[in-house]
Amino acid sequence: MSIDLLGLTPDAARDALQEWLTTRGEPAYRLRQLFPRLWQRPVARWSDATDLPAGLRGALDEAFPLRRLELRTHQVSSDGTEKFLWMLDDGEAIESVLIPEGKRRTLCISSQAGCALGCVFCATGRMGFRRNLSAGEIAGQVRELVIRDPSLKPTNIVFMGMGEPLLNWEAVDTTLTALNRPEGFGIGARHITLSTVGILPQLAKFAQRREQFRLAVSLHAPTPALRRALMPIEKKYALPELMSALQQFRRRVTLEYVLIAGKNDSLEAADQLAKLAQPLEALVNLLPLHPGGAPDLTPSARAQMLAFERRLKEKGVEAVLRRSRGLDISAACGQLRVEVVGSGRGRRKVRPEEHAHIE
Repeated sequence: MSIDLLGLTPDAARDALQEWLTTRGEPAYRLRQLFPRLWQRPVARWSDATDLPAGLRGALDEAFPLRRLELRTHQVSSDGTEKFLWMLDDGEAIESVLIPEGKRRTLCISSQAGCALGCVFCATGRMGFRRNLSAGEIAGQVRELVIRDPSLKPTNIVFMGMGEPLLNWEAVDTTLTALNRPEGFGIGARHITLSTVGILPQLAKFAQRREQFRLAVSLHAPTPALRRALMPIEKKYALPELMSALQQFRRRVTLEYVLIAGKNDSLEAADQLAKLAQPLEALVNLLPLHPGGAPDLTPSARAQMLAFERRLKEKGVEAVLRRSRGLDISAACGQLRVEVVGSGRGRRKVRPEEHAHIE
């Protein structure tokens, strides 16, 4: 029976390889040759590791096949943003987006195929929940880029692609380790951000990790009533409970807020948001609504977004108005997958209240 080393933590993968090599009677230095080919200097298949004997490569391909993501579509925006649509073994599809900015290369990765949470401004939410990704499939989005071109290796990772990371906590937990550890991809914890709507039991588990991973919370509304209209998860984990949990978090929190015309972009909403952000000393990321994510909603006018940002700053809140990237490609989360693969096949409808129980 074969083992997916890429779905394990580096320590577990090393142990599995060591045991296998010892059983075969291989010399001790083989592990030092093999192990870096998983994450540090990844190969597409063991047969590409030409520094190894051919017989050993063949045995490795049988015992530890390296699972791949198949690139279905690759789009490049005029602003340098690159979007990748990956096909999985079972025909599902996921997206990741590479955003270059100076020396920084931020990769936005997916943790689920689809999403059950149904946020009204998100194309992935309209798709419905398909399945959780394995740790190998999540980290594989990074690995495929490094195999494609080592210069594309991300400097920063954000779990802001398809899916809710904390509803796939076990796989995400393993992936965080593979991304961060020096014998994995070696990306600093402060350069890895997990974005969540606020699944409280798993949020507590994330907080228990010693590494200084960043936390971003998809807020998008400053009151429970408005948040419930935009994000059904509010029915399960209410805003007051979420804000209380965030006050126990040891690290600085970023609040994400997509500005939607006529919905959540009034100056009154800015004042209410400031009251939530002030006790946390949180950074507020103001995000223009990407029109591809929700065709029935309207992005806020530029002047209104600037006024909203200015109001927060007047209240002593650190706020940054981001600019939309990839407007000339299908860069809204889930948009490319819906356009290329479609949204109806095998769609699984799951009530947010039901899905939020998964741990």
